[in-house]
Amino acid sequence: MKGRTWQLQEAKNHFSEVVEQAVKCGAQTVTKHGKPTVMIVSVADFEKSMAPKKSLFAAIRECPASLSQLIGDRSADQARDLRF
Repeated sequence: MKGRTWQLQEAKNHFSEVVEQAVKCGAQTVTKHGKPTVMIVSVADFEKSMAPKKSLFAAIRECPASLSQLIGDRSADQARDLRF
């Protein structure tokens, strides 16, 4: 579902409806002078957006499939010496 955009005065006059729509349909945008100013979101959506994100490394480690086909074997060659 998609959120709606409300003019500030309209959002004030229909605040209960704005809150209900935020819970049912997602973030509701409120504009002031025609520009998006604030968003009203449900607590659940806010908490979901604030949850810590996994690193790519952590996601790969949790992958149940074998990644050896994607990664391949590591080369046994020694790194070459660099002289500056």
